[in-house]
Amino acid sequence: MYRNIPELLNAAEQIAGLTLGELAHQHHIAIPGSLRREKGWIGQLLELALGATAGSKPQQDFPELGVELKTLPLANNDLPLESTFVCSAPLLNQQTITWNTSNVHHKLSTVLWIPIIGDRTQNIASRVIGTPWLWQPSAAQEQILRQDWEDIMELIALGKVESVSARHGEALQLRPKAANGQSLTPAIGIDGTIIQTRPRGFYLRSSFTRKLLQAQFQL
Repeated sequence: MYRNIPELLNAAEQIAGLTLGELAHQHHIAIPGSLRREKGWIGQLLELALGATAGSKPQQDFPELGVELKTLPLANNDLPLESTFVCSAPLLNQQTITWNTSNVHHKLSTVLWIPIIGDRTQNIASRVIGTPWLWQPSAAQEQILRQDWEDIMELIALGKVESVSARHGEALQLRPKAANGQSLTPAIGIDGTIIQTRPRGFYLRSSFTRKLLQAQFQL
């Protein structure tokens, strides 16, 4: 659909300033009353509007350009409201994955960030799409992300997935990711046997995305 990254960025700039309600109306999409059960709705709306092709596949949203799309919900004081989901975490066969072949590295190599302005008390339809920007990790940022990823993956490989908390990691954290607590997936247990545990996902801390935002817009 896009011949190059500037075309994609231009398309994202064209929808900046619209409310989510206006964009949803353009694409005949119903607006949920709450995001509690529809946490991915905003991202899905932006993917539809910009023609992202990856869907739920474990690849970048615009694989032909090597670009991942991430929305960044902001409160009205321009601070990120929450951590940012990156991708699901592999809980088995970690020995076959390195940082350079990991999905985290793949997803974060080039990101199109789109701020969504409006706090949680604000009507979903009235929240505003902010100015998009393209981000690629600096060498220093990538080193932090890589160290976090390697530390967390080592704990998973040692059978300590249950002891990894959201406090681990400077920029990247591991958290349960499931629609409900009943979802279970196999993982390595502390004694090397296979256990059942909640699926996990990698997330960027809001403190990290706040720094990206401040650097981009000199806030």
